[in-house]
Amino acid sequence: MKIKQRQIFSQVFRKAEELGLSNLACRIVAGRVHDSAGLEKIIRPSLSYLHHPEGLKNCDRAADRLICAISSDERIGIITDYDVDGITSHLVLLESLVFFQVNPERIDHFIGHRLEDGYGISDNLTRRILENNELPGLIVTADCGSSDEENISRLQRAGIDVIVTDHHAIPENGVPSSAYAVINPMQQDCSYPDKTISGCMVSWLLMCLVRNRLIKSGRLGPDILKLTFLLDFVALSTVADAVSLASPANRALINSGLQMMNTLARPCWRAVKRLSGKKRELFSVDDLGFQIGPRINARSRMADPYGAFHFLSAEDDQGADRWLAVLEQDNQERKKIEQEMLQKALIQAEKVAGENATIVVADDTFHAGVQGIVASRLVDLYGRPTVVFSPGRDPEKYSGSARTVDGIHVQQALQFVHTHDSGLMLSFGGHRGAAGMRIRRDRLGEFREIFEQAVRIQAGERKLGPVVMTDGGLDFSEMSLETLAEIENLAPFGREFENPAFEGVFTVERLRPVGADPIHLSLGLSGRGRIFQAIWFRALERAGDPLPFHKGDQVQCVYRLSENKFRGKTTLQLIVQYATRDIS
Repeated sequence: MKIKQRQIFSQVFRKAEELGLSNLACRIVAGRVHDSAGLEKIIRPSLSYLHHPEGLKNCDRAADRLICAISSDERIGIITDYDVDGITSHLVLLESLVFFQVNPERIDHFIGHRLEDGYGISDNLTRRILENNELPGLIVTADCGSSDEENISRLQRAGIDVIVTDHHAIPENGVPSSAYAVINPMQQDCSYPDKTISGCMVSWLLMCLVRNRLIKSGRLGPDILKLTFLLDFVALSTVADAVSLASPANRALINSGLQMMNTLARPCWRAVKRLSGKKRELFSVDDLGFQIGPRINARSRMADPYGAFHFLSAEDDQGADRWLAVLEQDNQERKKIEQEMLQKALIQAEKVAGENATIVVADDTFHAGVQGIVASRLVDLYGRPTVVFSPGRDPEKYSGSARTVDGIHVQQALQFVHTHDSGLMLSFGGHRGAAGMRIRRDRLGEFREIFEQAVRIQAGERKLGPVVMTDGGLDFSEMSLETLAEIENLAPFGREFENPAFEGVFTVERLRPVGADPIHLSLGLSGRGRIFQAIWFRALERAGDPLPFHKGDQVQCVYRLSENKFRGKTTLQLIVQYATRDIS
């Protein structure tokens, strides 16, 4: 693991100083933002900075078609993906339509099954739609559809108009020509300035425009609520889908969505509070990314995705508790499968990690619902773009999930593979950080070779490997709750605006494995007469592994500041991200 300090952009540092930030805050911001233009919008995000939905190509056409369907009491279908972004998009579309006085019985719900249908408007999903006794006149997709011309064409021939709302990369052959309208900021001729918004955000912007036009037409009163009551779902999707948090819009949406969540107006959020035992603490970005998001995703990884939909849409506390218990059980099962699968993947990865720029692993025992998580874990460990393949429903085919590192665009790498050999992948799609594909299992070797070539071209002379980025050192006198509060004023943190991490040398005063599966380490770390409580999550690969160091050792750590609340008292705690014996 290589420890590397972030480059500080001096122009951004000076602008941050002008805006009144402290030296530490300036250092943090200037290590993440490369351009001083619009810096105030990033450090002081506001919904007032959101761009108007009419900037999205075809949004006005789609809004008018939706209003026509609402006015004529057409049956409306909703198709969404099965992950957090897809499920939250589904709720945004559904609750908006009901808010616009559409009868819920006139709304059909179609959520793809990860294992049986796969991603997007699949053949199976299309068949199920067309088998219905009463077909919808209009279908709206969210978080999918940009690569699904074939099945959109089947729906169109059946008399169904399809509005695609999505945020994934546009395929080389363009958007689906059979769609009534395609709303996707990734379209080259789309003037919407923010290309990093989630799929849920795209669907929310469409419904905001529909609301505005319904008011203008007189179908809704001028004093009707704005759709900000749905921002809790948009915030969850934004964090869970790991879109850029260097975007002022995404930052504002998360802050506003967290405010909505913390009112505990929905039974689902109250259920999460009861499960966590943190009834008095406010929801944070970490809760969205590491607590709520994984439980929702676990449902679609292990079973059908409707359990997550029922949890988020629960109308009372009893229903929310019941569905959250199902999600929790799925999540525990997912963890067990993930650990077993990771151990097998590590054996394969070790054989190629020394010389390859990529890691591609496959096994007939791998679970398709967990392959994306395992790919992410391998990226963290080896610092290389990774693809994990598992068997599909057809034994002759593999489905794969890809994850990548900063600076390597994984969807473009797959496009290179497709351009090199158009028959190699049966299908593929995704965006900069994550993607999926299907191949014939007998062509796995060819895929490995061409994917390796694609990544090497993007990497150029850069040598890929595990890197942990830091914001430099902190004086021991700066390690305090006051400094933590100063850092948290810059929140939210996430992809491309990462939580600040610092480096330093400490003496180990105590350490012990902790956790139900004791792979985490509780540590006492000292420096200049002070002892800091610290926790290192996933310090061990397996329970019972040898400890990485012992009491009295000098260790170099990369850590984050956090707070520990116990028996009404709040103290400083270090979250260790990486540690090794200091040999300087």
